[in-house]
This record gives sequence, structure tokens and C-alpha cells, in this order.
Amino acid sequence: MRDPSPPDEPRFVLAARQMVETGQWLLPHRGSELYAEKPPTFMWIQAATYSLLGNWTVAFLLPSLLSALLTLWLTWDLARRLWNRRVARYALLGLFVVIQFGLMAKRAQIDMVLVGMTTLSLWALLRHLLLGPDWKLLALGAFAAGVGTVTKGVGFLPLLALLPWAAWRWRHAGAAVPGRSWKWWLILPAFLAGTAVWLGPLGIALLHSADPHLQAYAHELLFKQTGTRYANAWHHVKPAWYYLQVIATLWLPGSLLLPWLAPAGWRRLRRADPRYIVLLGWALLVLLFFSASPGKREVYILPMLPALAVAAAPLLAGLLRRTGVRWALLLYVLLLALATLAIGYGALHGDGWAQRQAARRAIDPWVLPQVGAWLLGFGIAALALVAFLRLRHAGLAVVLTTVLLWTMYGAGLMPALDPYSSASAVMAKARARIGADAELGMVAWREQNLLQTSPQATDFGFKRPVAEQWQQAAQWVAADPGRRWLFVLKPAMTPCADPARVIDVGSANRNDWQLLPGTALDTACVARSHGAVSGNVGDADDED
Repeated sequence: MRDPSPPDEPRFVLAARQMVETGQWLLPHRGSELYAEKPPTFMWIQAATYSLLGNWTVAFLLPSLLSALLTLWLTWDLARRLWNRRVARYALLGLFVVIQFGLMAKRAQIDMVLVGMTTLSLWALLRHLLLGPDWKLLALGAFAAGVGTVTKGVGFLPLLALLPWAAWRWRHAGAAVPGRSWKWWLILPAFLAGTAVWLGPLGIALLHSADPHLQAYAHELLFKQTGTRYANAWHHVKPAWYYLQVIATLWLPGSLLLPWLAPAGWRRLRRADPRYIVLLGWALLVLLFFSASPGKREVYILPMLPALAVAAAPLLAGLLRRTGVRWALLLYVLLLALATLAIGYGALHGDGWAQRQAARRAIDPWVLPQVGAWLLGFGIAALALVAFLRLRHAGLAVVLTTVLLWTMYGAGLMPALDPYSSASAVMAKARARIGADAELGMVAWREQNLLQTSPQATDFGFKRPVAEQWQQAAQWVAADPGRRWLFVLKPAMTPCADPARVIDVGSANRNDWQLLPGTALDTACVARSHGAVSGNVGDADDED
């Protein structure tokens, strides 16, 4: 149990909280500004979850958890239908042990919910294409792809599965598969119905309002944040081979089996097994799609994982009988255990890598022994599994180690580090310093800082240039300088402040923050010095 931590979680929870508090659900806001980087669907889900439960600590994480559980079940069920129950168990566990899947299941980002939707779409489409015909499932698959598209723009990707299936069917015209029928046209209306979950209300609002902010919001989201961002990305620019690095690291331990999985999968492709042609063909298309864009993040290829787990599952029973595969998996557990033991020992004794990382993130020294104890406990337990299960049960050792890893992460590490990663510690210091009766304004802020204020602080824009934020802040302070304070990113502090009265309040997320009493700001100086502070340091966090 923890609070939202950057880069992505706080902005979504902030927008969802404002939806609940204001009743304005159509257009998400980041403070006083419209938030146009992502459609509001994920924020709607978080806000609706809070409306049911009344607890943000649970509500902001629950959609990712439920989506992960849904994805695991869909993976199991698809493998069961395409092969059998034994294969289905391998598919489920194969997906569960991949590091990136567990990590994203425990984070409140759009991506896990997107994976749930894309896997639902793929599950329905493949049942129709490979086991059908079932036209209701075809419509469900297209609808889920539409909802996924208005959750995050790439939600349409499951529809690409039609391409390798069509190629296989063209080569095998006599196969008993769905053939010509007018019902194929169900894809288009079903997909549009899915996108209408959000585009419908937005379209109605655009037709009935001439508000330039609404028009700018729609243009930003529908054009710049989709086509422009894909074709001409302005951040997260990576080389074409970037995702090979992601697969090699974040897809451990599954990526360790690639030297054995790749030849076995190729042999089944050469046999023209339609299950492998569609599953692997679709995964390859997704990989090429994201590799073609200059902008890349490791989470983008996450939707491939369930399909690859299903494709790998029939091969795992045979591979796990091989000594080389067992050694690879057992060494993975052993190295993970030794790494956590080394880091935990350093944290417990206040030296080494853990100490340096804590200093960089302004983590109090007394937290390190708690973190170290959890890491040592995990490392010892993982070593015990290696000793007890040995080479013969290396696969079981990986599964149990994964259970221990995420238990340690969720029950120990994240609660201990939460005050620092969520910025709640520095915001608590700020509240204590200004007093209960004071009002707080924010300049060059981050979403986690605004989220941790209650009642919510006054902001002067997020993307607005810092010089303009100071202009707005000076007017706000001038109305009641005795009660009003400003919370400011240290590099953005104005020269119009009395340096002797600026208060260093602490660090969070590798940023230094200061408090400025309203009486220490020369508002006339700010008015004269419109260009004294230039640029925009408010939009520095990564977008998902």
C-alpha cells in the first residue's frame, strides 16, 4: 500500500481526483490546465473505482491489478482452447514470471489496462479465426480494440492478427476456417462503437461548444499525441534495435530460453501451423510497428507478451527436461539472490551502492536498514529454494522466486520508500512549516507535489513558461501576502525573492524544493522582470 509515484502515476491520479471533486469527467485536468497527452479512459476507470471504494490508496492501483489478473486468465484460456490444460498452465506461469509483466501489474499506469484490453481483443479474434467461426467473438474483439484505442492510441494492434491469418488462409484455401461472409463487416462498426466510448462524448461537446480550449485539447490529443508522436517523436528517441535490449533484460527469465525457443518455433512455422503463424506473425508485426517509430519506451511492446507466452507454452514442457535450460533458470534465481544479498547487506550496514542511491534521492538513513532486511530476507529465501529444489525443479524455483520477489517488493520495499518516491515526505515538511492556516501556491511543480497537498494548492499552470507562472503567482501573493506561500523548484526561484528568507524544504525525486513566504516576494519586481525567468521546467517527467 503506497501513494502514486512518478513518472506517470501522479498525473493520472491527479486528473482522476479532480474528476471526482469537480464532476467534470469529459476533459481531464492537470491542476488548472487541461491534460491532453492521453485520453481520459484510464482516468475514468480510476475515478469510478474510487467512487465505488472511497479510498484512493486502493482505487489507483486496483485497475492494473484486475487487468493483470484478467490477462493471466485470458492467456490461460486461449492456450487451453488452442492446445490443452497442461499447456495452459505453462502459458499462465510463463507470463507470470516475466519481470516486466509483474512490474507493470503493480504500477498504476495505462499500460497494464491497455494489455488487458488488447489481450481480450486478441483472445476473441483468435477464437474466431482459429477455432470459429464465431461472429460474436469477432465483434467483441473489434470492440475491445476500439476501447483500447481510446485508452491509449495503439489499442488497435490486435486487429493486425488478421494479416498473418489472411496470408495463411490464402496459402491453404481449403482449410476449414471462417470464409467469405458479409459478417466480416462487423469489425468496422464494432471498432467504432468501442472508440465511441470517448470519441462520442467528445464529438458532442465539440459540436455544441466553440470554446477554443476544447478545440485545442481535441487537436492536441487527436493529432499531435497520436500521428505526430509516432512519426516524429520529440522525446524518448531510441535506435531501431532498442527493443532487443528490452527483451533481453525486462523479459527475464523468459529471454534466457530464446536460444531454445527460437529454433523450435521456427520448425512449427515451417509446418504451417496456423496457431504459430498467427501468434508469432502478430507479435512480429507489433515489434516492427514500434521499432519503426523514433520514439520508444520499454512498456510499448508489453502487449506482445501474452501472445508469446501462449506460443511458447507447448514447448516449455520439453525444454524444461533439458539440462541447459534448467541451468539457465537456476542461475537466474541464484544471481538474483546474490544481487539482492549484496545490496541488502550494503543497505543494512549503511555503505555501498544502496547508500549512494539513498543520498541521491534524499532518503533518510534510518530507512535503509528496513530496506536491507527485506532484501536480505528475499535473498536468503531464494538461496534456500535453490538448495532445496536444485536443478531438477528449476522451473518451480523460478515461479516461487517470482512470488517472493513481488511479495518483498509490495509488502516491504515500496511502503518503506513511499514517502520519498511519492514526495509525501517533502510535502509534509512544507505543510508543517507554513502552518494550517496558510495557503500554498506552486511554481514549476511536479504532479506528485500538487497531488500531496490537501486542500489542493493553487497552481499557475504546468506547461506555461515559468516566467508567466511567476507573473500569476505574484498577483496571487499580492492579494494576501501574510497568509500565502509559494512552493518552488529551486532552479526556478525568481531573483525578485529575498534570498535571506527563502527556505530549503528538502528534496524529492532528485529535485530540490524551496518555500517562499509571500512577504519575501517583491511583486513589483516580478511585474517589471517578465523575462527574468524563462523557459519551462514544469514538464520534465516522462510521459508513458
